[in-house]
Order: sequence, then C-alpha cells, then structure tokens
Amino acid sequence: SSPSEDTFKILFIETMARLSTLFVALVAAIATLSNVMAFVPVNTRSVPASSTELAVNIKIQVGEGEPIESALRRFKREVNKSGHLMDLRHKRYFENSQDRKKRKIVQARNRKRLERMQKRRMQQQRS
Repeated sequence: SSPSEDTFKILFIETMARLSTLFVALVAAIATLSNVMAFVPVNTRSVPASSTELAVNIKIQVGEGEPIESALRRFKREVNKSGHLMDLRHKRYFENSQDRKKRKIVQARNRKRLERMQKRRMQQQRS
C-alpha cells in the first residue's frame, strides 16, 4: 500500500469517527427535546400482537348446585355468539379480498333471509 492510500484510510477513519460522534449527539439532542419515549413504537392496535392470540373475554356465572353440563352448554352458546370461532375458521387458510367479499355477501344474504323468516313467524303467531 502506498503512502497516499494510508493517509486516505486514516482520513476516512477519522471522518467516520466524527460522523458517528455527531450522529450520537444529534440523537441525544432529539431525545432530550422530545419525550423520552420518542423512539418507542406506539402500539395503536387493539388486537393482540400474535395472530394466534384472541382477545376473548367470555365469562359465565355458575349457579349454586347448577350441573356442569348446563354451565358448559351456556359457555358454548356464549362462545358461538361472540363469533371468535368463526373468525378462527376463516383464518385457518388464506382468503384473498375477493373471496372475503363473496363470503360476506353470502352471509348477509343468509342473515336477511333468517330475519325475514323470523319476522313472518312472529306475525303468524300474533294472528
């Protein structure tokens, strides 16, 4: 290696050292001017971080002397009402947005049909 290459290497190392010192000073200045938590990412999502976790909070009160079978039945009913199992079933495989739209349309159609049937039953019971 020639003397000019050695001086270039020394200048480069000195410049990098100065730049790193300036960078550290800049980060420290920004941290003191803003909140201490400036560089901590804020979790704005209300869903759990893991895709395998669910934010399920289903509780039932078991009455005094109530059989465990009826408590289990009530618990299963509450789980079904919450819809978490259906979400898990749909997330088992990847579903693109077009398939999701089609599924939602079919679900809405079935829900409306069920509502119409229930409305007819209620009218028939009244008359």
